[in-house]
Amino acid sequence: MVTPENPRPAMRFDFAGQVAVVTGGARGIGRGIAEGFLAAGADVVVCGRSEKTDDELPTADDADGALRRAAYVVADVRDPEQAASVMNQAKQRFGRLDVLVNNVGGSPEGDAATVSPRFVASIVTLNLLAPFYCAQAANAVMQGQAEGGSIVNIGSVSGTRPSPGTAAYGAAKAGLINLTQSLAIEWSPKVRVNCVSAGMVATEGGLDHYGGEEGMAAVAATVPLGRFATPRDLADLCLFLSSPSLAGYVSGANLVAHGGGERPAFLAAARGDAS
Repeated sequence: MVTPENPRPAMRFDFAGQVAVVTGGARGIGRGIAEGFLAAGADVVVCGRSEKTDDELPTADDADGALRRAAYVVADVRDPEQAASVMNQAKQRFGRLDVLVNNVGGSPEGDAATVSPRFVASIVTLNLLAPFYCAQAANAVMQGQAEGGSIVNIGSVSGTRPSPGTAAYGAAKAGLINLTQSLAIEWSPKVRVNCVSAGMVATEGGLDHYGGEEGMAAVAATVPLGRFATPRDLADLCLFLSSPSLAGYVSGANLVAHGGGERPAFLAAARGDAS
């Protein structure tokens, strides 16, 4: 059985000679995605709002065993000019831009009845407008390339179902799915645009969010596949969707990765199981 402790063998993707940008790619899910593209041979640029040392950046061994490290750009992609700068710096450094993974996002919990307008605006900007700004800038580069390019938006199952406690986040992620579908039409045939709507993912912040190891195990037991996703799971999906040989006819898709979904609450209620 595949588990985080017993992962499946690495699937060999070949992105040699290609350039990928992963927003928010220095930690968490983004780091796993960046490391996946590095291992597949791509030159990778990641960005974030604070300075990073080389030791803090994603690395991976390529097929020949050589260590490869991501380049880093300090940028707040909520600002359109800074978002464009990331894409332009990637092109200036490596000569092209083949893949953009819009990974940056997230939200703290907040009561929809009392959260401030500033809070709502900040969450929507981070999870919807920032990916839009990055996608616009990436598309401007990709449309000028004979091979075009691929954009993958990292969404959430919160955008496909009610999101109590994170209403603004869920609404923004729902908007990201619609944005994906619209851009896939507008920017075809040169640029393919897809979305990965992720369920629960095990990252370094998961222990605190889910109440430690015991809490994470209890939550994982509610997932039909019996575990959280890993950043590597999402990296593989991004690699697949970005591959012109494997997914060259896939655009405007929303690939839901949630381990089988959530068990319907009414079934537990019918059995008298309140857990």
